[in-house]
Amino acid sequence: MADASALKLRIEGMDCGSCAAKIETAMRRLPGVADVEVSVAGESLSLTLDEDRTSRATIKAKIAALGFHALDPAPGPGLQAHDHAPTHGHWAASAKGRLVIASGALLAAAWVVSLAGPQWAEWPYVAAAVVGLAPILRRAFAGAMNGTPFSIETLMSVAAVGAIAIGEAPEAAVVVFLFAVGELLEGVAANRARAGVKALVDLIPRTARRVRDGVVEAVPAEALEVGDLVLVRPGDRIPSDGAVQAGTSEVNEAPITGESAPVLKEIGSTVYAGSVNANGELHVAITKAAADNTIARIVHMVEEAQGSKAPTARFIERFSRWYTPGAMALALAVVVAPPLLLDGDWRTWIYRGLAVLLIACPCALVISTPAAVASGLAAGARRGLLIKGGAALEALGRVTTVAFDKTGTLTVGHPGVTDVVAIEGSMESMLGKAAAVERNSSHPLGAAIVEEAVARGVEIPQAFGGGIATPGKAVTGRLKSGFVSVGSPRHAVEGGLMTAAVSDRVAALESEGKTVVVVSEGKRLLGLVALRDRPREDAVAGLARLRALGLRTVMLTGDNARAAAAIAVELGLEHRAELLPEAKLAAIAGYRAEGPVAMVGDGVNDAPALAAASVGIAMGGGTDVALETADAALLKDRVGGVAELVVLSRATLSNIWVNVAIALGLKGAFLVATLTGAAPLWMAILADTGATVLVTANALRLLRFDPARSSAVKAARPTARRDGG
Repeated sequence: MADASALKLRIEGMDCGSCAAKIETAMRRLPGVADVEVSVAGESLSLTLDEDRTSRATIKAKIAALGFHALDPAPGPGLQAHDHAPTHGHWAASAKGRLVIASGALLAAAWVVSLAGPQWAEWPYVAAAVVGLAPILRRAFAGAMNGTPFSIETLMSVAAVGAIAIGEAPEAAVVVFLFAVGELLEGVAANRARAGVKALVDLIPRTARRVRDGVVEAVPAEALEVGDLVLVRPGDRIPSDGAVQAGTSEVNEAPITGESAPVLKEIGSTVYAGSVNANGELHVAITKAAADNTIARIVHMVEEAQGSKAPTARFIERFSRWYTPGAMALALAVVVAPPLLLDGDWRTWIYRGLAVLLIACPCALVISTPAAVASGLAAGARRGLLIKGGAALEALGRVTTVAFDKTGTLTVGHPGVTDVVAIEGSMESMLGKAAAVERNSSHPLGAAIVEEAVARGVEIPQAFGGGIATPGKAVTGRLKSGFVSVGSPRHAVEGGLMTAAVSDRVAALESEGKTVVVVSEGKRLLGLVALRDRPREDAVAGLARLRALGLRTVMLTGDNARAAAAIAVELGLEHRAELLPEAKLAAIAGYRAEGPVAMVGDGVNDAPALAAASVGIAMGGGTDVALETADAALLKDRVGGVAELVVLSRATLSNIWVNVAIALGLKGAFLVATLTGAAPLWMAILADTGATVLVTANALRLLRFDPARSSAVKAARPTARRDGG
């Protein structure tokens, strides 16, 4: 297959897992076809095709024979394929809707005829059954010819034809009608599930106001290029990812990150496609094209995730391959065993055997997992919780340990001032002089000192000339009052400025994991400034929520033991410090031996640990690395999002098992009722159609599930243990 090329088609009429399985099986049987992937949620078929062996026309013809409609994806990058995709109209306009109307009308007409002339009642029911059964028979035959002999259409066809053969045409007509109604309801439910991804696509405005040479012109959003400048007025949606070049405003990022409060945006701030400008005019420089912006990547990731199969779904699919032939064998045993062994009535037991066939249809069982997983993934994406597939979604609910990187994950990732100690003069004067020296410094400690002085409203005196840096020791600047140095304690000791009392104070601050700088003027020591990377605002509450869920929390960091211990005590979790990358991997392996483990990191330097964990979770605020490195990403960039992921996963797992219980429970109840003669043939279809509708409706409940408001998360109080472990 050296000349093989990728082919992607949009598939209309595909509403459940068994539909996807039929298409996948048929495609795999064709020569020159490989890498077949079918997504019910995305209504898509992707494969690799050698057109010298199988043409595209053959692919489409096979799909049409199975009862589906194959369309070429619309031209255009990324989201545009969605923009031009055919919309789902009213149910009555669809092929399934027309079949329901036609079979229902014929069934009603047959009933009227039976009332007017009972002697003619049989044939109108036969006609109603045959008309409704014709498309089902065609699909059953096509499925059998393409590798799926034991499909639901096969079971339906055998049951309906058998019912007609034993003189139960009215029952056959009712069964066919109910089956058509069930398929229609499946389609409606599937479209509702797909609406989650469509809602994300709809966040992108169709037009943008591009500014060129001072002139504002309306252009299609997909026409924007990197570097273009756009005007975003109050109330407008931002057309693509970019950076603010002019203006100040609050932006509602809830559709993208799930952050409920508007976020202040100033010059240099990053803005995301689909977010809403609230109250000020912004000029935004585009940094990502339409096909590569945050919304496009989220949609692509969610669609890929929904197309992937969770472990439970794979198990149920394997089970159903044996289940359906086994059910047919059971139905045959029900037909022949009682008459042959117990002298039962042949007609009675044929009738009951046909009912068993209908009960045995595996649709509800097959769809129980993918429907719940698709809804769970969509619900998470709406709230800034991106999960790459059913396997990761299931694994999150089973983790027993959550390991965190420190810098940038549990902490904000840059130092902040924690203590300002004046030795001579006022604290404000000392801090202002230190900020004056560091004002033009690019060093993170210097930037933090300036930030603290500005935040406190301290007057910063003017410095004359640039600061003179002595690497690793100090920065010195000339102020009106004299030369001021901001340097390390060691530099102060070398200058003979440190007293025993000051040295003790420095040691006490350093024992708390803080970095201390000494501020001096000439030969006078003015004071100390202590700095440390600070925990995120929600770190204490987020970790408490995880512990309330019964999970062990641990911090793995390459930072020094003193700094790590200080953060660990403040946050109340176990810690292991001074870990080289290979030591981190060994630690993850050790925790994994005790049970599934999740690793939470920033998605850059933690990539090996993220990959080694059962589930890797990146905190990245929508960056490329965050979306591509790990199994899940937190767009809210909050520690509390980890607990929300776990709660969402557990809710999805619970939904799956409820679905399985519904599917098997209804089948079991109807099987008993059928074998005892308590349920007629037409009611047997409810064991599958009814179960399928109930399972799908239950799965759709997850679309409204908010893990942040779940009682499992709210039960956790923002209190931290102080025992360090």
